[in-house]
Amino acid sequence: MDILQVVFWLLTIMAIGCALGVVLSRNPVNSVIFLILTFFAISGHYLLLNAQFLAIVNIIVYAGAIMVLFLFVIMLMNLNADTEPQKSWLVQLAGVLSGGTLFLVIIAAISKAHLMGVISEESSKIGLIKVLGQVLFKQYVLPFEISSVLFLSAMIGAIVIGKKEAE
Repeated sequence: MDILQVVFWLLTIMAIGCALGVVLSRNPVNSVIFLILTFFAISGHYLLLNAQFLAIVNIIVYAGAIMVLFLFVIMLMNLNADTEPQKSWLVQLAGVLSGGTLFLVIIAAISKAHLMGVISEESSKIGLIKVLGQVLFKQYVLPFEISSVLFLSAMIGAIVIGKKEAE
């Protein structure tokens, strides 16, 4: 067994275990911590796929910024299990039916999937930051610049709205 396969299976077991911890944990803070660990495991999978940029962005954006925001909101809301209303059996039945339907869709998608046999030499360079930058700034430079102007205008709009409410 290759070392990459061992790392893959360890990351997979960690991702599935932590994802189950997110769903099954009764404490919301523990759920967020399990979600952060799940994101780290997924970033490890990205590294195994030679997609370093996605791994770093996943850690910085999701495990960093968004999870800090989740923790902040959870701690602000002060969620207690004592104040949480009990769910009716109809809501629980709907949850079980929707989860079962999702499970069937995933099984159907996996059974119809075709595995690719040969990986070419160029496909191993797809996830590299150098290749991504070349494609982004050669083929997609206009949409990239338009999106940056849109983000800038959204930031200016948020500052203007925030300033009016503060005054």
